[in-house]
Amino acid sequence: MEFADKIVTAINGVLWGWPMIILLFGTHIFMTFRTGFIQKNIFRAIKMSVEKDPDAEGDVTQFGALTTALASTIGTGNIVGVGTAIASGGPGAVLWCWLSGVFGIATKYSECLIAVKYRVKSEDGSMIGGAMYALERGLKMKWLGVIFAICTALASFGIGCTVQANAVSTNVQTNFGVPLWVTGLIVAALTGLVIIGGIQSITRVAEKLVPLMAVFYFLGCLIILIMNRDVLGQAVATICKAAFTPRAMGGGFIGSTIMLAARYGIARGLFSNESGLGSAPLVAAAAQTRNPVRQALVSMTGTFWDTVVICLMTGLVLVSCIIKYPNIDGLSGNGGELTSMAFAQIPTVGTFVLVIGLITFAFSTILGWYYYGERCMIYLFGEKVKMFYKIIWVIVIFIGAVGNLPFVWNLADMLNGMMAIPNLIAVLLLSGIIAKEGKRYLSPDHIMDKDDQVIPVVGNQKKGVLF
Repeated sequence: MEFADKIVTAINGVLWGWPMIILLFGTHIFMTFRTGFIQKNIFRAIKMSVEKDPDAEGDVTQFGALTTALASTIGTGNIVGVGTAIASGGPGAVLWCWLSGVFGIATKYSECLIAVKYRVKSEDGSMIGGAMYALERGLKMKWLGVIFAICTALASFGIGCTVQANAVSTNVQTNFGVPLWVTGLIVAALTGLVIIGGIQSITRVAEKLVPLMAVFYFLGCLIILIMNRDVLGQAVATICKAAFTPRAMGGGFIGSTIMLAARYGIARGLFSNESGLGSAPLVAAAAQTRNPVRQALVSMTGTFWDTVVICLMTGLVLVSCIIKYPNIDGLSGNGGELTSMAFAQIPTVGTFVLVIGLITFAFSTILGWYYYGERCMIYLFGEKVKMFYKIIWVIVIFIGAVGNLPFVWNLADMLNGMMAIPNLIAVLLLSGIIAKEGKRYLSPDHIMDKDDQVIPVVGNQKKGVLF
């Protein structure tokens, strides 16, 4: 096991080094220009995310698909991951993390568009899609789609199951004294009750849990920022200067270079919002939407909320706390401890807010990644595998809750990186289709009726994909 861990760690050093960061961030920038800066439609997309498209084909609402995707992306990466980026790359990493989210919106839009465009009906009549179908049906590269499905199915047991269950059980034990096995049984049972109902049950929970936990955490961050309002301007200036100015930091910060800040900031941003990994398109393909562009627009708001808003709030909280409170050490190198010390500044309830946030985020991630893994297992083995997969998933949750999982973390990171490569190939090779679809539905010269037919604009009619 020790030998295997060394091999996986070495692979991760290459896989999640500069080549992967350049590939992912480069795709973000390329697709931003290829889509005509799709980010300009973000507020229009947010409005659409809470609207229904009842006459469209699909299994869940657009909002349900969005919150299920957010359930797996809003998690420990937003809380601990940003702290790790600051501790390792300095305060400038916050800006690079934020920029990865701004440009990553275009990649999330693109990968979800092709997921819906090439989706199919499964044997039970439900919609199924993702990078594997885009590769198979759009590019005739089924072999690469199979590789993506295998990596995603295996990665789901790591980053989406065992390590999340372990995060819940260890946090509950540390803060409330509950034995690991008790928490493991409870989490496994709750998960089983949700996933037995399939995607409809998962989305019902996600629609209620995700907004609640996001608002809960956001309010905690807001309270800290109000407490630190006297140094907030200094925090923003420090983040911006450190992102582009190589210098020794001092004042509780690790000395950093531009390259170090960019590497850790971009890597944590990519890991947090999952733009380019190909995970969110798996649930986007199940949405009730009349055309691919509508759901792609809704899905891209996930990256906006995850990184542009929540990761930025976390970064401002941590940097302002390091500046204001001498007992908070930005040189510690431990993102989890850094975040814990920052939230402890809220009298009485600060630690409780953080712990509840971590627990709910981790549980929601378990639900979201279950669905990702199930879709890939069905692609590989057919509908007959569903019940077997549910049983194994619940068992593995308990194992993760009571186990020690450093090797699983490393293995999951490796498999996540291997997921991204086939997905990015699909996005880049189908970028012409993505641009064409966007131009068709978002053109200022026409509107689309309820039957998805083009109608010329007359007078002051609303334009584009809303109709």
